[in-house]
Amino acid sequence: MSQDIAVAPRIHISLEHQRLTLIGRDGGVEIEYPVSTGLNGPGERDGSGCTPRGEHFIRALIGADQPLRTVFRGRRPTGEIYSPELAQQHPGRDWILSRILWLCGRESGKNRGPGVDTFRRFIYIHGTPDTEPMGVPLSHGCVRMRNDDIVDLFGRVQAGIAVFID
Repeated sequence: MSQDIAVAPRIHISLEHQRLTLIGRDGGVEIEYPVSTGLNGPGERDGSGCTPRGEHFIRALIGADQPLRTVFRGRRPTGEIYSPELAQQHPGRDWILSRILWLCGRESGKNRGPGVDTFRRFIYIHGTPDTEPMGVPLSHGCVRMRNDDIVDLFGRVQAGIAVFID
């Protein structure tokens, strides 16, 4: 007699392939999205601009019911909606748009704790201007996604879901 074993849904982020994969309860791929991770490559050090590797979880989901392309600063909506005109007014701004999945490391000394803490580094999975390329590392350490994709992912996950980055 076969026994069905349900596994918890989880997220895998491949730095090499610049892909985020949501793995469902059945262990199969539910959906995949292109992403853009840290321009400075992989790394855990605070201030490095690198994307942290290893085991994480989603600590908080921010932005439910906000309009597409809502601008966030300090994890709070500014009341602005991203547009090319707004971008011209704020050149060089690191745009965090639509939704935020705030990550927290699980591995003490690697991505959790002094000098390497993913949560305290404010590492998110978040929306970015749709003009920004995906599949190419260009972020300041976060995992950037298309706005429609981050809204879709946001609706499929909950706080506590495991995230593995390699």
